[in-house]
Amino acid sequence: MKRLNDLLDDVRVLEIENPNNPVVSALTYDSRTVECGSCFFAVRGTQSDGHNYIASAIERGASVIVCEEMPTTLIDGVSYVMVEDSNIAMAHIAAAFYGHPSRELRLVGVTGTNGKTTTATLLYDMFMAMGYNTGLISTVVYHIGQRSIHSTHTTPDSIRLNQMMREMVNEGCDYCFMEVSSHAAAQHRIEGLHFAGALFSNLTHDHLDYHGTYKEYIRAKKSFFDGLSKNAWAVVNIDDRNGEVMLQNCNAKHYRLSLRSMADFRTKIIEMLPDGMLLHIDNQEVWVKFTGRFNAYNLTTVYAAATLLGIDKLEVLTTLSQLTPVAGRFETIIAEDRTIAIVDYAHTPDALENVLQTIEEVRRDEQRLFVVCGCGGDRDKTKRPEMAAIAVKYATTAIFTSDNPRTESPEAILDDVVAGVGSAKNWLRITDRREAIRTAAMLAHPEDIILIAGKGHEDYQIIGTEKHHFDDREEIRDAFETTHNK
Repeated sequence: MKRLNDLLDDVRVLEIENPNNPVVSALTYDSRTVECGSCFFAVRGTQSDGHNYIASAIERGASVIVCEEMPTTLIDGVSYVMVEDSNIAMAHIAAAFYGHPSRELRLVGVTGTNGKTTTATLLYDMFMAMGYNTGLISTVVYHIGQRSIHSTHTTPDSIRLNQMMREMVNEGCDYCFMEVSSHAAAQHRIEGLHFAGALFSNLTHDHLDYHGTYKEYIRAKKSFFDGLSKNAWAVVNIDDRNGEVMLQNCNAKHYRLSLRSMADFRTKIIEMLPDGMLLHIDNQEVWVKFTGRFNAYNLTTVYAAATLLGIDKLEVLTTLSQLTPVAGRFETIIAEDRTIAIVDYAHTPDALENVLQTIEEVRRDEQRLFVVCGCGGDRDKTKRPEMAAIAVKYATTAIFTSDNPRTESPEAILDDVVAGVGSAKNWLRITDRREAIRTAAMLAHPEDIILIAGKGHEDYQIIGTEKHHFDDREEIRDAFETTHNK
């Protein structure tokens, strides 16, 4: 609990009504969770406006209302704080309420279209393996040391973020690695956090349904780097043309990584096999249990972050060689007859092409490639035909199927997808995802390769507004049992 005045130091307050400095017992932007003594944030969202729920919040016991527009009727005993942006105010108040926990951690944020989850998770795995109590905030899971919490968002809201980081500090964590999504940056969820460092992987078309334009998407990502302090460091992949853009007007110390040219952190792939790669990193050779150029970038990013955090280079490389792939990221499942299935989260054109290029580099001429993929509903429609064009370019046979259709018609989504196949004939359309995976398994011969892309670690399928259990890894294992295992 804290007094209201103690929470407003970093908040640009436009007006306060009934400034009686009450004790604040909890923070929330959901009127349904308000309790006596809560501070309620009236946030304007894409679906609803929190200002419409101020009366409900007060009825439930809110003692403070943070809003962008003063209500016409003010209630005695309730303090009203008017601000320019409720999201920004919420982030700063949350940081103060929980005692600025990010200042007590070495917090590193990872952003980019692809590679965020792998990079953040591998950093967590590495630091835990080296004996450091560590936190993780990722798309797949949240970790507070050894304790796991179900992940609800790539980057949670600012209240939950600060609450979790306070738990991390209280449980002795020294480091925290977190994914920073473009939504989180645009909605100011990371405002008020103290970052030791920032990592940029790459930028391709994604989330244009939310940001509207590619320019706005870039701006959201860049705002993360613009907010870094001069005491922080920033590492960017300069093989992506947006790497240098992230460093423009960035006060942090600049570092660059590359697989193609001279850089502060340079990696060369010496040998690539289906089960690993020999890399040359910082004048040292290391064998890793990952394959693919995209993973070489991820591992270089991990190496850069760990060394900038002060870890001995040899210890970093030794631990790097022991790490294993992240669930649902180029996860390999092999049948008894050596038919190979690869389950990957690739759900953007660039990510899909990266995975397929990796498979192409290790695939023998006689191995056929079956690609099962689709596109999610209520999301960026522009990438649908692009995904199809990439799939038919590499696949012996591409099977287009349902992903998470959400409230869109699966058939309408697939209409958009197959519009990108052009004159190609090497594809099938099977709406039911389970049937699509089983069909790929039936068509595949021993040692052929099946890529199941789009959902990766997810163990559900969203149809309408409901989640149904569905796990690509379970489905391909079941399909192998009936078609390839004796």
